[in-house]
Amino acid sequence: MSHGASGSCWPRLYTDASIIRSLASLNSSSSRAAIAQLDRVIIIAGAAGEGRLDLVHTLIRRIQTEFLSNTVDSTRRFSKPEVTASDDSNLSIFSLKTSLHGIPVLDSPPSFTTFHTTHNRHPFVLPKYASSWPAINEHPWSSAAYLRFVAGPARIVPVEVGADYRADDWTQQFIDWDEFLSTLGLDDIDLTADLASPSKIKPKKVLYLAQHNLIRQFPDLNRDIVIPDYVYTCPQPPLDYPQYKPPGNDEQLVINTWLGPLGTISPAHTDPYFNLYVQIVGRKTVWLAPPSVNRFMYAFDGDEVYESPNPASNKDNPSMSNTSRVDVFTTMKDEGLFPDFWSNVVPQAISTILEPGDMLFIPPGWWHAMRSEETSFSVSMWF
Repeated sequence: MSHGASGSCWPRLYTDASIIRSLASLNSSSSRAAIAQLDRVIIIAGAAGEGRLDLVHTLIRRIQTEFLSNTVDSTRRFSKPEVTASDDSNLSIFSLKTSLHGIPVLDSPPSFTTFHTTHNRHPFVLPKYASSWPAINEHPWSSAAYLRFVAGPARIVPVEVGADYRADDWTQQFIDWDEFLSTLGLDDIDLTADLASPSKIKPKKVLYLAQHNLIRQFPDLNRDIVIPDYVYTCPQPPLDYPQYKPPGNDEQLVINTWLGPLGTISPAHTDPYFNLYVQIVGRKTVWLAPPSVNRFMYAFDGDEVYESPNPASNKDNPSMSNTSRVDVFTTMKDEGLFPDFWSNVVPQAISTILEPGDMLFIPPGWWHAMRSEETSFSVSMWF
């Protein structure tokens, strides 16, 4: 057996074994565990094998209906929660000490051809591009009631524990979907949550659902977004990132979701793909810098020992070679710390605040960092 065949065998074996295990001795007392096992099939192995993903979705719905009294009302309507006005005093005079320029804003969406020939080499923002999406309107992702509805009971999701994955105590775990939603402060949370439930207790650490294809796990969410045609332009490798290759799946498209509370951070890092990043719920601060500044970003390269006063600097992790040690959201300008960053990166860095409905385009190899300014739900599309 070749290494390639062996590599693809294990996800398929895990998928089939887990499906059998979830159905063995299935009864009302084991139904929640069975659904969790099936969720792991999607999360860990991608429900590998022809027809397996559809089978897993069908089994989950059947178990929910027969053992957990869950009936799907396709006629149910959801109201967009009233948004409580937040303190805009800091955002209205928005500026980052690590950025001197704003991200370019386009007045209107470029044509398919114009994007392919002109606009796919530099970041830009299309304000309110997704403002008509169902995820912002009739199927509001800002509604905990709706998010519970599309999932049904007893679902689990993978979350990061900790606001910044560079921290030494950062980890990952599975958590009950309803419990996770109750930590986010969504406006209608009390309409669907049991006030006496322990899940209403505020967690000691920040929980962040990051870089997870929630749409694959909860397929009803797929009807709530519109994939932009730009992802099908088959762009050529940029001059400043010639190693670009599209994602290796059949669609050459990877969709991920990002859901977390105020203060969650994705530190400055690079990705190897073109990215359309859509903000659906809440606001998010974004910082970007071009590939040309790579050598000034103080990435975790595993070779240099640098004693940083930042306790979040996980200096010895070679898997984070695409991640910077620099806190680009710092409120203190200390040019004695990371001097090359302040001299060479800051003059070229650009930033903005994404509002609900805004779409950001990021070419491959660009450094980017994100910070949630309130509970935030975003979708990224790598192509």
